Amino acid sequence: MDVQQTDKIEQICEDLSQIIGGLDLMIISAGIGHLNKNLDFEISHDVVKTNVGGFTCVANWSMNYFQKQGYGHLANISSIAGLLGNGIAPSYNATKAYQINYFNGLRKKVKKLKLRIALTDIRPGFVDTTILKGNGLFWIAPVDKAAKQIYAAIRKKKKRVYVTKRWALIALIIRLKPSLF
Repeated sequence: MDVQQTDKIEQICEDLSQIIGGLDLMIISAGIGHLNKNLDFEISHDVVKTNVGGFTCVANWSMNYFQKQGYGHLANISSIAGLLGNGIAPSYNATKAYQINYFNGLRKKVKKLKLRIALTDIRPGFVDTTILKGNGLFWIAPVDKAAKQIYAAIRKKKKRVYVTKRWALIALIIRLKPSLF
């Protein structure tokens, strides 16, 4: 589905859940990122419509579905990029920060209401996919390695996972010394 068409998402999700006979796990993996050195609003707006609007619509529908059902598991592919701003793709990093913080809010809601809903925030570094752009990139993971780590994290219902695992070190450094980046 095109997650930018937020007026259609809820009905599509409803129809899909009925067709497959229910829903235990929703994985939100729709996301886009564009280099935007000249800060073209249309480029930024396109990223925001997908990574914020579409993400929020699917996340909200899923949470409401799972709350009504009494259980479920929501996983989202955010990004290590959400931990720090970026001068060449600022909207991508900002929207991934939104996703990370939104998930933190959902986690607090789940805890406060004592819901049986697992939330998994998946924060990949560089993965060798078509979305990968830029020069001087390092620690690029092959798709199969990233997929195996994501699958394992979802099966274990981890709260947060960095893909590949070594990106957890970068996340720690960013928290401790963001000026290095």
